[in-house]
Amino acid sequence: MQAHEVKTRTPRAVKKVVGRGGKRGKTSGRGTKGQDARAGHRKRPQMRDTIKKLPKLRGEGVSRNQFKTEFTHYVVLNLGILNLEFKNGDRVTPKVLLEHALVEKKGNKVPMVKILASGEFDKKLDIRGCLISESAKTAVEKLGGTVK
Repeated sequence: MQAHEVKTRTPRAVKKVVGRGGKRGKTSGRGTKGQDARAGHRKRPQMRDTIKKLPKLRGEGVSRNQFKTEFTHYVVLNLGILNLEFKNGDRVTPKVLLEHALVEKKGNKVPMVKILASGEFDKKLDIRGCLISESAKTAVEKLGGTVK
């Protein structure tokens, strides 16, 4: 046996060559003209076009959330309304106000409540978890109520 007579058990796979004459001529299986028919063609990803259409913030080092502030919405209530709804010695919290239907949920959260000193007020109340104006605080404490 000579060296030129040695054969491999599995013959090497021959890569198909297109566009060089032979069985695949003319467009070489690439259809007709255009981007897809060119060598090294790769179509632009569709997501890239979507991203490019979005507005950009200009300027160095400006991130999208840099100037975003958390907007907190307060529900404003007057002492006159609390005077009508609650009895002497009751505790007033945002959850209790929600139960009495004086405030509504924002999304899925109990909103923050601010109490102002408008209206007639003559009851001793225990106010907790609410923002309260100075004049409303003095009015509540004058009648023996507490504010925390």
